[in-house]
Order: sequence, then structure tokens, then C-alpha cells
Amino acid sequence: MLYLDYQATTPLAPEALDAMLPWLGGPDSEGFANPASQYRAGRAAAAAVEVARGDVAALLPSGGRVYFTSGATEALNWALTAGVRIAPGGVAGSPIEHPAALQCLESLGASLIPVGADGRVPPPDPALLPKGGIVALMLVNNEVGTIQPVADYAAAARAKGSLLLCDAVQGYGRMAIPEGPDLIAISAHKIHGPKGIGALWVRDGVRLPPLLLGGGQEQGMRAGTVPVALVAGFGAAARLAAERMEADTAHVAQLWDTAIEMLPGWTVNGSITHRYRGNLNVRRAGVNGVRLLSDVRDAAFSLGSACGSGSGKTSHVLRAMGLSEAETHASIRLGFGRYTQEAELREALGLIHAAAERQLSLAA
Repeated sequence: MLYLDYQATTPLAPEALDAMLPWLGGPDSEGFANPASQYRAGRAAAAAVEVARGDVAALLPSGGRVYFTSGATEALNWALTAGVRIAPGGVAGSPIEHPAALQCLESLGASLIPVGADGRVPPPDPALLPKGGIVALMLVNNEVGTIQPVADYAAAARAKGSLLLCDAVQGYGRMAIPEGPDLIAISAHKIHGPKGIGALWVRDGVRLPPLLLGGGQEQGMRAGTVPVALVAGFGAAARLAAERMEADTAHVAQLWDTAIEMLPGWTVNGSITHRYRGNLNVRRAGVNGVRLLSDVRDAAFSLGSACGSGSGKTSHVLRAMGLSEAETHASIRLGFGRYTQEAELREALGLIHAAAERQLSLAA
């Protein structure tokens, strides 16, 4: 498979797998122990969790605490639904948030901040932000890769006594996370870690109500047995991302240049300058993206968010940017990263471009 869907998930790093194996715990191992237990094996598991917590936190701002969750969806839901209890002054967010945040925003009656044709929100307007409430703004958009001015919005929110929640899933481990947010949601499987584990970072002084009650785990904030193997894999993936961030960035930039070269006649959706270059969302007039997916069986790419791929609806992100129905149907998302080889990328893009040319020739 020629894999170009890094925004949906990333291949598991060998280092992350190696870190997980001891804690899966077969019958001849002590690694299966519950980290809440007080005997030696339990204390060892608890220590492994704290080492991983430190590795995950090292890629986040200082002055906060990481709480492990089942993923970023849970973290975003927790931050918003619990956040309004401590910041009841109203909710605002962008219309291009991931569905995990956007559906929460809609359920809470949030006001939506307009987004520009370049896929970025404008500079913060205090009149659009709540007083004593919560504002949600993602760092990197998962569909078009645009980078949002999170630090500016965090400062503007704070000036109005509001909290800023940042969905940093697509930026964490790939770039520096800006200072300023009060709550940050992240996920392991977007940085070559395992699925089923994420985290919510909470700034010191922000007293968020617990997500789950029961056993007092995660400092009383999320009851339930901590999945040590998943946490260890997350920590290893975060540590590796920190070590490789510069090399990964340079590799992705080279792949971006290759992709642009190989897609003549295609238009990039979203800002060219303010974006993560491992996400390339493009369109070509007259091309049908759904048909491309069917025609190019050997390459894995997408039409947008994997979470909305089965809904039959066009991208809410592209619609918010002002693209027409025809333009959204003509758009595809290509994602690449650390383990993508240039030859693999060229082969996949050659298949996609050739299939698009066939579509256009048949329609002529």
C-alpha cells in the first residue's frame, strides 16, 4: 500500500512498539501489573507511567499537567463539557474545528468565528470572544493543514477572562506548541504512537472538574485503570518526536516540494505559507474525488477527515472556506511524514494524476 493518509493515523514507530511490549505482560512477566497496586510490580508500572508522562509533557508548554485519556476526542469533550462549568460566560470557536470539538461547540450553543478563504481565522476580534467563557481553536487543521494564530487568540481570550482550548493533535510532535492555551488536547497515534491513548494538558491554576469518578486514578481526574502499555508507547513516540523534529520537518518539506512538482494543474486548498507541509489538500476542476478513490486502489489517501468520511457530506472545512460544492467534490487530501519515501510518494502521485487525467479526457 502506498500510504498517503498521515492525518488519519501514522505508522507505529518501532521504538514505540518496543516500549509497549514489556507492559503487555504475559504469564511469565510482571508487566501486566495494575499501576494503582502498591506491591513492587504495581509500583514499577506506575513509575513507567510517570516517565511517559514526562516525555509527553516535554513537548508541551511548561506550567501544566498531562492527564491521559483514551484519545483526543475524549480530551476535547472533557475540556469543553467540563470547561463550561468553571467558565460559564459563553463559548466560541472556529467552524473548521475537528468534529470532536465542533459537535461539542454546537451542543453548547457556541458562536462561530468566521474563517477566511485561506483556511485561517482572522486576527482576534474581542467582540467575538466571550467574557469569562471558553474559546476553542485548533493549532493545525486536520483537513487542509493550515496553522491557526493560537497564541494571539489565547492572549485575547485571557484579556476577557476566558480560557483557550487548543486541539493540537496535528501539530504536536511536529512543531513547537505555542504558549498561552489553558487546555491542550493531543493524541498518540498521530505521532507514530499507539491508538487508544491521548491526553489533556491543563494549565496550573485551572481547576477542571473530573472526567470520570470511581478509582481516583490520574490524580482523581479520570477514574479507570491506566493502560500502561499504551502510555509507554505514547511516551516513546513523544520522545522520538522530540529527537527527530528537525529531521522530520526537513523530510516533510522535501516531500511537499516533490508533491507540488508532480501535480500540475491542481490548486492547493488553504494558505501556502501558514501551514504544516505534511498535509496537502488539493483540487482540480472537473475531477471527482470519490471516483479517484475508487480508481486508484494502490494508494491510500482521503477526501478529508477520516471521522467524517462515511457521512456522505462534503467537507465542513472547505465549505467554511467558501469553496463551491463542485470544488469540494474535486478536492482530495494527501498526508505524508517520517516514514514516507520519496519514491513511494512519486509512484502514488503518478497514479492519482493519471487517474485524474483519464477522468478529464472522458468528460471532454
